[in-house]
Amino acid sequence: MTQGHVPIEGAYSEIADQQLDDLERSDAALYNDILTVCELVFTDPGRAQSMSAAVQTEHGIVFRLAVPGRHPYKVFWSSDGPRVEAIFPHG
Repeated sequence: MTQGHVPIEGAYSEIADQQLDDLERSDAALYNDILTVCELVFTDPGRAQSMSAAVQTEHGIVFRLAVPGRHPYKVFWSSDGPRVEAIFPHG
């Protein structure tokens, strides 16, 4: 697990952690923009939730928060923790 983007243990799913590691290696600017969104999720989840769309999954509700200026990238997160579940382009 990369220490640079993990504020607390369990804050990122294994999938999100791997996606962030890949982005850090391939596109540092996009990686930093995504970390800004993740920071909002962790520091002000109420505000992040108000800016997110809710997506119903078989595991419950997951929020989808757009990365500003990086369409179509979204951060998918759950309010449990909160925890970042995944990061990827999504229409």
